[in-house]
Amino acid sequence: MMHVPLTIPFILERCRTVYPEREIVSLVIGGRNEAGQPTPARHSTTYGAVADRALRLASGLLGLGLQPGDRVATLAVNSFRHLEAYLGVPSAGLVLHTVNIRLHPEQVAWILNHAEDRVLLIENAFAAMIPALKAACPKLEHVLVLGPTPQPIPLPGVQDYDAFVAAQEPLARYPELHEDDAAGMCYTSGTTGHPKGVLYTHRSTILHSLASAPKDALNVGEADTVLPIVPMFHVNAWGLPYTCAMFGARQVFTGVFTDGATLARFMQEEGVTITAGVPTIWMGLLGELDRAKAAGTPYDLSGIERLVVGGSAAPESLIRAFEDRHALTLMQAWGMTETHPLGTASQVPPGVDPRSDEGYRLRAKQGRPVPLVELALLNEAGERVPHDGKTMGRLIARGPWIADSYFKGEGEGSFLMLDGQQWFDTGDISTLTENYYMQIEDRSKDLIKSGGEWISSVDLENAIMGHPAVAQAAVIAMPHEKWDERPLAVIVPKPGMSVTHAEITEFLTPMFAKWWLPDAVALTDSIPIGATGKFLKRELREEYRGYGTDAWPHRAARGDV
Repeated sequence: MMHVPLTIPFILERCRTVYPEREIVSLVIGGRNEAGQPTPARHSTTYGAVADRALRLASGLLGLGLQPGDRVATLAVNSFRHLEAYLGVPSAGLVLHTVNIRLHPEQVAWILNHAEDRVLLIENAFAAMIPALKAACPKLEHVLVLGPTPQPIPLPGVQDYDAFVAAQEPLARYPELHEDDAAGMCYTSGTTGHPKGVLYTHRSTILHSLASAPKDALNVGEADTVLPIVPMFHVNAWGLPYTCAMFGARQVFTGVFTDGATLARFMQEEGVTITAGVPTIWMGLLGELDRAKAAGTPYDLSGIERLVVGGSAAPESLIRAFEDRHALTLMQAWGMTETHPLGTASQVPPGVDPRSDEGYRLRAKQGRPVPLVELALLNEAGERVPHDGKTMGRLIARGPWIADSYFKGEGEGSFLMLDGQQWFDTGDISTLTENYYMQIEDRSKDLIKSGGEWISSVDLENAIMGHPAVAQAAVIAMPHEKWDERPLAVIVPKPGMSVTHAEITEFLTPMFAKWWLPDAVALTDSIPIGATGKFLKRELREEYRGYGTDAWPHRAARGDV
């Protein structure tokens, strides 16, 4: 067999030559309304034009004197320009480093310095950050501003991205690339300390794209119109931009516009067939669909085959709500920054009705591993535990697009050898059935240990969010003199509604053993959510430290129910 290196130029050339007329649509900021809020404008281009500009970007970056392996950062929203960077930067032998736009500027500067980025592609909406970032990041030599800026920024090395790209000749010849060279870079969310960098290779990206597309994964093909709502800085938008480009799927992006009304209207107008986002996005969309239906002006989203949900577990009640009220299929998938990210996809096997209780039970799990990914469970002693769907253990994973180390050798404790093979310890506490349906029970740091037994905060949260008066719920541990820890449910009620501890207890009693039930319920206006759409339980634990005692400072203000 021929040895053909698996590199990003394969994807760039394929969409340039096989799918040059396939459309790419982006919502860009077209202006401001009376309240000063951005208003969307539709921008249309093609894979052929994106590929041409990607080759010009690659040529221009090399002309700046960048060397193989140098990092090029992006601080950008989902758009055609970001897609050009996805294709052009790695094809120049450089490393595309997507940075989370929701981080504090000091965190952004820390990450840019840690990655030693030499070039930054930054969205024009964030142009005000440029002087501070340039001052804080001595190795950052060049900044290219994506989209028109209100006024020139009088700093050395700052240029307009579109003008920079237009001034270059397309890259005439790809540099010599090895498939194990780094192509992309993402940082973990850093919920337990400084973020850690994960380098993706050309080979891992190509293999991940191939494995993401099949029917029992994300089911992406040329006939599809795919809307990645998950940000392109969040584990490469779960790999969708590369997968879609490889298979010729039409890509549509909403940029900064992710409210429920804009998403519903955009999905209808563009004929979206597949879309992907975190649970908070789907909760917002569900609210808009319910509103429109009640008003007698429902949206026509009948062309959508699946709404992919990841980032955190989606409650079964949310899956049922989309199916029962709007005939839409919410499909779970699981992965992490370290898994590139796709590890599992939730599909109902033949012979099981997807709308039966058994079907919903399986759909509420994170699914089975996609081909080439292996999963296993370990106990606290590092021994394998049964795959019986009940026994919880630390989830470990291995595969050709799963990290074997962090950038600069950090976080060594996350990787282990088992039976002569290298595995990644995800930090998730999970169960596996005999046929490898995986369900995340909790993060190891979020499990509640009561009387020597484990309670899954995720199971309780998903069940509580099925209560008709609950909009959001997070469950955390409270210290307890007798039992060590007991669960506290922090709840955001739906507008105009309330709920009591007694009502939550009555609702949960048929589903859980008595000792699992929360000892208390605290009502709040909002639950802190991190940059990747997950509840920030570390902040909740700090805020509710001492809850249930007279010393708790917010007791009277928030309500002990």
